[in-house]
Amino acid sequence: MILPDFLFEKKLYKKGYKYIAGADEVGRGSFSGPVVAGCVVLKIGVLPGLTGSDSIIINDSKRLTPEKREIADKWIRKNSVAWGIGTAGVAQINRLGIKKASEIAFRKAIKNTGVEISYLLIDAFYIPYVRGLRRKNQKAVVKGDTRSISIAAASIIAKVYRDNLMYRLGGRPKYKKYGWGRNKGYGTGQHRDAIKKYGPTRQHRKQFVATWLKNSSFSPVR
Repeated sequence: MILPDFLFEKKLYKKGYKYIAGADEVGRGSFSGPVVAGCVVLKIGVLPGLTGSDSIIINDSKRLTPEKREIADKWIRKNSVAWGIGTAGVAQINRLGIKKASEIAFRKAIKNTGVEISYLLIDAFYIPYVRGLRRKNQKAVVKGDTRSISIAAASIIAKVYRDNLMYRLGGRPKYKKYGWGRNKGYGTGQHRDAIKKYGPTRQHRKQFVATWLKNSSFSPVR
């Protein structure tokens, strides 16, 4: 398995950049719950152990099991120079759209690292209006969470944070029927059937659900 590495980070470090961060978001395509961004500044060249049953793998969060993500999340928080989480809630997504809401989450995550990021590596696109981080100090890396270890680390801490949040939210009596503890708010068959039967909640993204219902060929669950 080819894992993301420090190639981008080392090149930037040699150019004199001090705090090189990776950023990524999760929950962009979910039917419910917030979008969550992570931002991580790793110690350049410091890699986790990759042998034994407790091996720690830093990779695209979608390629890791929940157990591996939890282990990696703890290692990242312990071994990073700085890290931050940012969220944009359903109300913001419904009002502004997922693109602008995701940008809000990114800006919060960057700020919450507590350090002045000198260069940002981000998965796929640039983040506008980040104080001190103009476009020339950002690099949009296609499939960045499989190429940059900093971006992969950001995807992991964001994923673990959001999954735990959705698990807790899904445990509330009024939301249990939607199965968020299992589907984390994504549009699985069980989740869609629950929406058909019980209707959407205040935790659902109106446009996402409305678009699906409009194009859905499913019959309502009786």
